Amino acid sequence: MAPVLTVLCATLSPVAAQQGFTVLDEAQDALTVPQGEAAPCGGRPLAIARMQWPSAAVLAEIHARLLARHFDCEVQVVPGDMAGSGSAMAATGQPAVAPELWIARIADVWNQAVETQTVRAAANTYDMQVFEGWYIPGYLAEQHPDLTGTAALATGPAFDATQGGRARFISCPPDWGCAIINRNLVAALGLEDRFELVEPANRFEMDRLIAEAVSRREAFVAYYWAPNAVIDQFGFKRLDLGAYDAEAMQCLADAECAAPAVSDFPAETVVVALAEWVFDEAPRVAGYFQRASLPLAEMDKLLAEIGTSGATPEAVAERFVAEKADIWSAWVGAESQEGQASD
Repeated sequence: MAPVLTVLCATLSPVAAQQGFTVLDEAQDALTVPQGEAAPCGGRPLAIARMQWPSAAVLAEIHARLLARHFDCEVQVVPGDMAGSGSAMAATGQPAVAPELWIARIADVWNQAVETQTVRAAANTYDMQVFEGWYIPGYLAEQHPDLTGTAALATGPAFDATQGGRARFISCPPDWGCAIINRNLVAALGLEDRFELVEPANRFEMDRLIAEAVSRREAFVAYYWAPNAVIDQFGFKRLDLGAYDAEAMQCLADAECAAPAVSDFPAETVVVALAEWVFDEAPRVAGYFQRASLPLAEMDKLLAEIGTSGATPEAVAERFVAEKADIWSAWVGAESQEGQASD
């Protein structure tokens, strides 16, 4: 979903009906607030938008469980999409939370909501903001620990024994914007004689070529994007492309670029968005979301798990909550954990 990529990842089928999250009995009991104490979550239900792609779906389910169990919130998980949820948040305050909002995709909606002070970003959804790049498989990184950046592609021994004389660079389909960028980057780095540039016909062929290369333990480079199950599945390691240069990237994205220069892919802002009333009426919940940036590598793992037979975002979220307190305990905060322990 970055500006130079036309497809982010395979999506879930649209949620046909509202997904209600059942609050635990003890959380329901806690909604009876002693006199003088603030009502949990501002005293009203907290709706979380579950977008139509897997990473956003599992984030919605994770946050719903943690808010119910540690903040005594009455939580609802509702179907959403970026533009519609962003507009509804600004107009009605519900959904109150959008855990993975790619704000560049809905810039007009987002800017209007921020100007009217009805919606605000709480935190970056992930701990990294560059979601595209060049990768090598994990076994190649282990065999050649010095293969960390693009300089080693031209001079390092990792690709010397490649049959046929040239290693493969598996790019993206030719009608995607990233294909143009990759062609120009290969030229800028002087890699035309060292790599065969392969542009698959579609996303499925792209994944097939990568899987086949991994099965042969081939020395290859691939373009890919995160968060994505493929990165975890094949132990992909991202190569360092150096700093981002806006002027260089503008030329790299042009099929007629006369003098391509090296640049990393651009960052993209992906945020946990909250309706403004959450900051005003439920500051502890707002504080939770201000701490709730997930390691991008962890989401790659969660997506790999969702891709297994019979897995659902709900089940994956339950496992994350049960097993990954080392990550989410910092979001919840010590006070909320102590409160649950004393119930």
